Amino acid sequence: MNENIAKMTADVDSITVSAQEAFGGLSSEQLNWKPSAKSWSVGQCVDHLIRSNVGVFPALDGVIAGKKPTFWERYSPFTSWIGGFMIRSLSSDARKFKAPTKAIVPPSDIAADIVDQFAANQALVVEKIKALNDIDGDKVVLTSPFMRLMTYKVSDGFRILVEHEKRHIRQGKRVMEMDGFPK
Repeated sequence: MNENIAKMTADVDSITVSAQEAFGGLSSEQLNWKPSAKSWSVGQCVDHLIRSNVGVFPALDGVIAGKKPTFWERYSPFTSWIGGFMIRSLSSDARKFKAPTKAIVPPSDIAADIVDQFAANQALVVEKIKALNDIDGDKVVLTSPFMRLMTYKVSDGFRILVEHEKRHIRQGKRVMEMDGFPK
């Protein structure tokens, strides 16, 4: 297995374990508790990650199937910059982002098995990553399924996915530390 693929799958597996350890024992009440009406619960953070990953799957499936790159994917002057910007932005919690599409905004009431759903989704993410083993992730470009003008290298796309997941796991952990969180 190529070195980058091995690192990405290890990162995804580590995030899965972190989520299971932090959130796996929470009750439905704890998973759905929100510090305010405008904030997300732990469960919503996890559900958002599933929705985001599922939203990326069609683009990855296109790469896996050998889809020809679009004109924009071939010639966008921003591809490298956007990938780096997204990775840096997501790895820091200093800046808050709004979900770019309602499709990845979680509902208010989250099922009690959301952590198990997340683990199953993560297994699919790992499968997608492994399916790209023979592709040069630094040369193949894909378009963000959430913001059509954004293109980034496949290798950056996986780093974005990992940093996005880490960010929302940290967010969920912060929710658990807030005053009022049901013990």
